[in-house]
This record gives sequence, structure tokens and C-alpha cells, in this order.
Amino acid sequence: MSSTNLTRQEAQERRAIIGAVDYGIAVDVTRGDATFPSVTTVRFEVVAPGSTFIDLIAQSVESVTLDGELVDVTYRPDFGIPLDDLTAGSHELVVTATCEYSRTGQGLHRFVDPVDHEVYLYTQFETADAKRVFACFDQPDVKATYTLAVTAPTNWSVVTNSPQEVSPVEGDAGKAVFTSRIDYLLSTYLVALCAGPYYKVTDEWRGEVAAHPENLDEPREVVIPLGLYCRKSLAEHLDADTLFTETKQGFDFYHQNFGAAYPFGKYDQLFVPEFNAGAMENAGAITYRDEYVFTSKHTRHSYERRCETVLHEMAHMWFGDLVTMTWWDDLWLNESFATWGSVVAQSEMTEYDTAWVTFANVEKAWAYDQDQLPSTHPVASDAHDIETVEQNFDGITYAKGASILKQLQAYVGRDAFFAGVRRHFASHAFGNATFDDLLGALAEASGKDLSWWADQWLKTTGMNELSADVEVDESGRYTRFAVAQGGATPGAGELRTHRIGVGLYSLVDGAVVRTHRVDMDIDSASTSVPEFVGLPKADLVLVNDDDLTYCMMKLDAESLAFVTENIDKITDPLARTLCWSAAWQATRSGEMRARDYIQLVVRGAAAESEMSVVSSVLRQAQTALRRYADPQWAASTGRQLLCGGLVAAARAAEPGSDHQLAFVQALSTMWLDDDATALLKAIVKGDSPLPGLVVDNQLRWDALTALAATGLHDVEHQVSVLLEVDPSATGRACAARTRAAVPTSKAKRKVFNELTTNATTKLSNVAIRYKLAGFGFGCADEAMQQFNSEFFDAVLPVWELLPNDTATTIIRGLYPWWDISEAGLGRASEFLTEDAPEAVARTIRECQSQVERALRNRLVDAGE
Repeated sequence: MSSTNLTRQEAQERRAIIGAVDYGIAVDVTRGDATFPSVTTVRFEVVAPGSTFIDLIAQSVESVTLDGELVDVTYRPDFGIPLDDLTAGSHELVVTATCEYSRTGQGLHRFVDPVDHEVYLYTQFETADAKRVFACFDQPDVKATYTLAVTAPTNWSVVTNSPQEVSPVEGDAGKAVFTSRIDYLLSTYLVALCAGPYYKVTDEWRGEVAAHPENLDEPREVVIPLGLYCRKSLAEHLDADTLFTETKQGFDFYHQNFGAAYPFGKYDQLFVPEFNAGAMENAGAITYRDEYVFTSKHTRHSYERRCETVLHEMAHMWFGDLVTMTWWDDLWLNESFATWGSVVAQSEMTEYDTAWVTFANVEKAWAYDQDQLPSTHPVASDAHDIETVEQNFDGITYAKGASILKQLQAYVGRDAFFAGVRRHFASHAFGNATFDDLLGALAEASGKDLSWWADQWLKTTGMNELSADVEVDESGRYTRFAVAQGGATPGAGELRTHRIGVGLYSLVDGAVVRTHRVDMDIDSASTSVPEFVGLPKADLVLVNDDDLTYCMMKLDAESLAFVTENIDKITDPLARTLCWSAAWQATRSGEMRARDYIQLVVRGAAAESEMSVVSSVLRQAQTALRRYADPQWAASTGRQLLCGGLVAAARAAEPGSDHQLAFVQALSTMWLDDDATALLKAIVKGDSPLPGLVVDNQLRWDALTALAATGLHDVEHQVSVLLEVDPSATGRACAARTRAAVPTSKAKRKVFNELTTNATTKLSNVAIRYKLAGFGFGCADEAMQQFNSEFFDAVLPVWELLPNDTATTIIRGLYPWWDISEAGLGRASEFLTEDAPEAVARTIRECQSQVERALRNRLVDAGE
């Protein structure tokens, strides 16, 4: 058995033995800053006699009793606690242990706010970290009920999945026991415990569950208490009205379409410090990274992304929490459905009605990048153990899967799709299910045979390239028009069935508008479009108009040339973002020179209306400059072209606008010319160098990091000055990033050593993230050469030293991205001949592949 890396087979074998489970969990968070006592009482049924084990990762185990008898256990975290020779019937297990607080975001994370020295705790249990707090059968298909008793300071808030009863501790007026009962079935990874002097705001949602044939037994009128929590030091920045509005809009949408009343009573949303991910869908107690409490000015794009996260986690209340995957093979469905559902809800119910534009430019770009790596995998992948699952929290699991669900909805129709979803919820509420269960419900609701669909879309890898294949006569009219489909790459070259729109666009009275469109299904290498024969040749052809399918849309040479000159004139934002996306993918594929893409961004970004697109293309332009452009051209021309273009765009932007802020923020992440340096120096001083530009602490830190990376001589003094102004947790993290950005061999060596030795175990996940950001700042390639070989010697020790996801973050962040050379590729290949864990090898292969792409694209850009 392998408790810390549970396999699917082990989980199935344990599930065959274990029946109903109820946990009594008692923890005391008043006993110090390193460990806490945990007592777990597990009442469980054995349905088939046999031997199994229960999971626990603890500093020590003081005692184990089974059915009142003391059990002699030699405890090993990787093996859990054995339960030998269990007989059929009811049993009671009591485990008394000492567990450790986390600094890296798994288990029970402990944080001390540097502003007021208040302590905040929260749990993060996905994928399988509940075992770090209490003894449990830590797998999704062993759902249970729970009683949580948390001893904490009386003046704290303790938030779990259910409301609390509070009783004082006898003999200690400063302590209380906060007790809550979770009386519905819930997987261990969805249990939550958050404690501390959190600031709280309350509201409620009142509404109706829409009546559908699939849910006639559901209650119609629903009232849901709402809570928002954050650290006291962030209270003045918590925009509760906006968050409550978006929360209520989400409940409106899901109750209208999902057909099942929200099942978990109250709905608390907690913004917690040093959170690893964006958010976590704990039932009734959702946790978010508290960077979503914006303490500085942000563009509309940031608020849009936060809204999407709010709606994503809410969708999980039904898909994931109410109906839970049986095993992590269906992680993709959990995350893809929540991603798809959040974008539908956002586009239809909130102010962000162009959410599908953001999806096309952000989520799908993530999926396209991931799907071209050597580690690409089918959407429905073989998650044979927990380490594999943790590696698959990626762009395929989230974004490609959501794209495929969007395609499936287009194929079966919206009404049938939601009807199938409602059938699924009704059939499996508070239980576990698989994708086959959902597909069956969709087939029944739509009346369509979908047996082929999973084979085509879920069990294959790569993307089909779609392009226009046309002939035009002398008068400029189409004599032949077809959509060509290439075999899925990388992969086995399959052709797939796609529901697509094909749009013709032309420049009319100074604007690029759609003149004709056809919706169609394609399933072969070439599909004719007879409706376009005889029409005048268009300036621009989009073969995935409205972004219905998941594909690599290739623009023909004339369309691409037209886009480079006229992207700012395309009136429809979704059509425009598809052109941005196609140009970027052409750049990554080596079909468009990096310098041409950079020039396109300099020309068109200022006219782009969608801030999500602006943010994306500015990041992509910097990637093109740093990795894909010929280094000689980049040094002589490219850096000045991009930097000068951003300075000019910032000065020309409307004062105080999102565009102005976005261009200044982009300058703070790149090489600087003299104008940009002067602009950022003013910002560091607290002055506003541009009319209307709000200079707040975050912008000052960003500017200082960029200047530090240029070799600014008084960095430490400037850091000290800013820390006096901003001593917050974010300020301290930014100070670490700024120091790490100093482009000297000594500064880089200090960071490298800190992140590859035992010293890193004392760092929080946020400190690691910010140090890596400074370490990799793109202006110090010469100082980084010392690590070209040493990095590979450090990889396995880092992996052994830290939790897997933290180690992966460090390995990816320290990888020699600056070493774009055949020698660098050779060093990676040599490492891959060693006996490394598969998760480590996968990370190195991904990084090596990206460097290979960069090396190829530099040759393309140089005309070689």
C-alpha cells in the first residue's frame, strides 16, 4: 500500500471493504506555531472482511485504538495506519496524533500577518491532503459525514462547511470549542476548516429553482445565507457589493439551468493568504487567494478573471461537490465543466458579456500550448496514482476539456445539453459518478448516439488544423471553397467531427465586417462549402468563426497579411481575438516571424477594446522577444521597438484608463530604454509621470523590480523606503522579488542556493513564487550561465525535500530558460537518462520542448 501516493487500484480495493463512514475530528489550534494535536474518531462499516489501511501524514502518532483495543502500530506516513483482519460490521477507530502546520499550502496552512501579527489558518485538501489534518480514507468515492470540534481563541471566527456552535473551554476564558456537523455525504478533499480573526460581511440570496421535467421534486423557493471573509488588514479593500452581486448572479443562472437547489445550506467565500491556486470549491466554504482582494488599481481584466473564478467555484457546488467523480480519471470533467459553466454564466448574467472572447484568448491559448508539449495526454487520462493526478492540473484538463464541452453543447443543442445535466444531478446527488454516466444522460436527453464522441475527443491527443482551401476566378469570385482538416497533431493523426462556423469578412467603409457565414459539421479531410461558390473573394476567412470547436485555425497567407494591417478595424471582438490567436499560434509554429508578431502587437494593441486580449498579447509579445526572436535583432532593434511602442501607447492612452495602466504594467516586466527608465523612476518615487495614472504601492513595487533588473545601484535603499510605506505581506513578497531581480552573479547565486537547499523548507509558497519571479526576470542572462549545469544536479534533491507541487514550481522556475542552445538541450537529455520520478521527468521534458521550440523559432526569425 502507498498512502502518500494512493493508486487507483488500491483505492478500488479499499472501497470494496469500506462502507458508510462518519468522522469525529478534534483539533486544537492554540498549542503553538509548529504543530497541533489531532484526534480522529472514525466510525465505519466493513462490507467485506479483509485488511486495508487509513491515511495519515503526521509528525507523530500517540495512540491508535480499534473497537476499544489499543493497536500496536509502527507508524510510517507513506504507509498510513494498517487495519488488519477487519470483520464485517461496525467498527470504531480512534487515532491521536500530532500534525504539522503547513507553509506551502497543503493541509492546514498557518500565516502570520506582518501588519498586525494576527494568525490566520485555512485548509487545502485537494488532491489528497486531508490526511495532513485527520486520519481518513482520503479518496473521492469514500464519502462521509463529519463532526468537527476546533479549539481556538474565543475572538476568532471558525468557518467550516456548516454553521458552528460555540462553547467556552472550562478553566480558560480565552478559548472556545467551535463545533460543526456536516450531515450530508462529502468527500474528504472537500472538507474545509478556516480559523482566525477574519473580517466578515454577510448578505443572502433569495430566488427560485426553475421548474424542468427533470426536477419536479426540487424546492422552488430557496434562501442562501452568504458570507465574505478576509484578513482584518485587508478589510478596507474588500469590495463586498461587487462580490455579492456576482455571487447572486451566479446563483440566478445555476438555479435557472441546473434544476437542483443549492445543497449545502450557507455559502461562505473566504479570501485567504498564501493560497497556492486561484480558489478551492470546498462545499459551502470556498477559499480564494487573497490577491483577489485588490489593494491597488487593477484593469477590468483582473475583475473579469476574478468573476470567472467566483462562478467556476460555484459551478463546482453541483459538479464536483453534489456529484463527485469516482476517481481522479474524471478530474478533467470536474474542472472542464466548472470552466465551461462559469463562462456561460459570466457571458449571460454579468457585465462581462464578452467572456467567450476572454476564453478564446486565455483559456484556449493555455490549452493549445499544453497540447503541443511532449507530455500531452488525452483529456480523459489514465490517472493511475495521485502523483499523476497532480501533474494533470493543466491546460488540457481545464481549458481543452471546457472547449470540448462547448463543442458538445453546440452539437447536441443547448436545451438538450442542460436537460442531460439535470438528469445527471438528479440521478447521482450526494454520490459519485463517471463521465459515462453524464454521457448517457446527454444521449438520453438529446436522442443522439454519442458513443463515438468520447473516442474522438477524449481518448486522443493533439489538435486538428482547419484551414480554407479555395480557388478564385479572374473576376475575383470563388469557384471552389472547402474546409481542409489535418490529422490531430501531436498524436495518431485522427480526423474528428467538428461543428464549425465559417465566416467571410471584408473591409467595408473602413471597418472589417462579416459578410457571409455558414454553420456546418465536418468529419473528413475536406468538406465543401457550396454556399460560398460564386461569392466575391473575402479579405479574411475564419474557418472557426465564433470559436465553436477546438482546433488550430490556420489563416491563409492573404488573410494573415490582411490581419497584420487591419486587425484594429475588425469590429467583432470575438473575430478579432481569433485573429490574434491565429497570429500567435503561427508565431509559435514558426510560420510567422517573431519580429512580425511584435510589430503587430505594437501596431494593434492600443486599439484593442478587450482588456483580456490586451494583457495576453502584451505577454505574448514579450515571450516572442525573449525566446523566439533572433537575439541579434532583439538587441539591436526588437527591445527598443517593443519598449518604445509601449511607452508611446501609455502616453497616448486616455488618462487613467485601463489601457494606460496595462501598458505601464507591461513595461515593468521587460527590458527598459531611457524613456521607460525615467518613467519608472518617477513611479518608484511615488510621482505620476502620466496624466491620470494612479501610482499606488503595487505599481511602485513593480517599477522598482524592473529597475533593479537593469542594475539600479541603490536597490536596497529603495526597497527599505518602500517597505516603510508598505510593510504588508504583499510588500514583503515584492521586496524579495526585487532583490532576486538584481542582475549580478552574487544576487542570483543567493536565490538559487536558498531555493535548492534546506533553507527553502522555511519559505512560504508565496515567498518561493516571488523569489522565482525575480530570479527569472529577463535582463540577466549573463549572470545566469553559472547554473546551466548545476540546475540539473539540484533537481532530484529539491524533489526529495519538498511536497510535489512546491518542488515542481521550483524546478520549473529555476530551469535554464536563458540557455537556448543545443548544449542546453543536451544537458536536459542527459538528465532524462537518469532514473528520475515520472513527474520530475515530465517537467523536464516540457521545459526542454519549449526551449527546442525557441531555438527553432530563432532560426526562423533570422531567416535561416
